[in-house]
Amino acid sequence: MKFEKELVNVIIDGIQDNKGLRIVVADLTHIENTICNYMIVCEGNSNTHVNAISTNLKDYVREHYGEKPMGMEGFENSEWIVADYGDVMVHIMQREPRAFYDLEHLWEDAALTEIEDIA
Repeated sequence: MKFEKELVNVIIDGIQDNKGLRIVVADLTHIENTICNYMIVCEGNSNTHVNAISTNLKDYVREHYGEKPMGMEGFENSEWIVADYGDVMVHIMQREPRAFYDLEHLWEDAALTEIEDIA
């Protein structure tokens, strides 16, 4: 569990390093039968921004934590890119798909932490 929280913090730093917006961390550790323990959702302003956040995140986490994602999907149109770090899933989305799917509220019982945007 300790290492997952460290990974979550490194991922948040990596997202902020490329000006990712409206970061929300959902702690799913107390909910049974989830596919991960933490889900991180953030957004970018355009497909270029979402792509840049995702590409930077992969490099940032590898450099600062020594982990590579198990997989990343969504680079085709960069509206919604998912990075799978095992027990931590990261969703980098454009504003419209994020509002439509409202992922952070899918798990009503999860503890949600909103991370303040860096100015």
